Amino acid sequence: MPGPTRRHRRIVALTIPPLVGLLAGFIAVLTTPTAASAASLTVAQAISTQTGASGTVTGYIVGEPTADTVVKFSGFTGDTALAIADSASTTSTSSMLYVQITSTYRSSFGLATNPSLIGKQLTVTGTLTPYFTPHAGLKSPTAMTLGAGSTTSPTATASATPTASSTTDAYYANAIGKTGTSLKSSLHTIISTGVTKLSYDGVWTALKVTDQDPSNSSNVRLFYSNISRSKTLNGGDSGDWNREHVWAQSHGDFGTGAGPGTDLHHLRPEDVAVNALRGNLDFDNGGSAASGATGNYYDSDSWEPRAAIKGDVARMLFYMAVRYSGDDGFADLELNNTTGNGSVPYMGKLSTLKAWHNADPPDATEKARNQTIYATYQKNRNPFIDHPEWVASIWG
Repeated sequence: MPGPTRRHRRIVALTIPPLVGLLAGFIAVLTTPTAASAASLTVAQAISTQTGASGTVTGYIVGEPTADTVVKFSGFTGDTALAIADSASTTSTSSMLYVQITSTYRSSFGLATNPSLIGKQLTVTGTLTPYFTPHAGLKSPTAMTLGAGSTTSPTATASATPTASSTTDAYYANAIGKTGTSLKSSLHTIISTGVTKLSYDGVWTALKVTDQDPSNSSNVRLFYSNISRSKTLNGGDSGDWNREHVWAQSHGDFGTGAGPGTDLHHLRPEDVAVNALRGNLDFDNGGSAASGATGNYYDSDSWEPRAAIKGDVARMLFYMAVRYSGDDGFADLELNNTTGNGSVPYMGKLSTLKAWHNADPPDATEKARNQTIYATYQKNRNPFIDHPEWVASIWG
């Protein structure tokens, strides 16, 4: 049988190398991983890779971090952070990665809203950098996905002016990730900057808006007694409502000048007689029933408000202790663990206030009031309504 012609041999010699190259390229495509298929880091790897670079981590949701070495495993109070670990049964904070939850993902991944997420697998992409410094963390997430085929696709929202339904991250940017005295100092600067101060007469008008009865726009809802009363009945006579200072004026002697004496974040409408009965008492549990204010109790040195507002009271006092630090001509207001503080610039009882804060987290009404004060009147916010977890971070 005749062999191939010279021409045929030339063709074979020219076509075999390109075919080999094509096959090699095809094999390379099959074996080279893409960004989408690259393996996630374990939590242990992420903890040792705090370089500020972007990374993807997979772990199990184990709790809500509230400070460097504090993680809640139940009774969650915030939607702004979660902790993941390589095992769903991990309890040691040193083996956890703290993940920031920005506003984009809070409705889907915040533990106060979604406590059933505990124990579920999470894959998250973001910046590998400490959160609650110096604890290992992941911040500014760009993707968060539950394991076992359960995914969420939240729609990002952004706003230069924080609202009750959108992000306050920009407002608190200089405080995010801090803890303890550093956090308290940053919050003081934030909530003391660019503030509009009201006159004491202006408080009358403002309270008719911030404390309007949602069931009757002609009335205000009184704070301790929970009575609906006409807005026009403001004054000092029996049957009127007046301006209750939750942080008693005498605890720091700040009076009613523009400043702590007119700060809406702790001023509420209350019946004249009930206001006088509370007087300048500190806050604690126990005592005799308060006449005219069902569910409230008092004794010689303390007042216990009704259950529905105990957390509100606590967060007002936390705010005051951070807002007024003695650098604006007023006393340095602080919380302590005693009652009967009298005229010194202290309010108590701190341990009780923390318990009330945890038992009665911020509700929609409290959040809406915070937003109204910010947007309409003072241009500052109560950070412990927006970030309940910061109470434990500052006061333990």
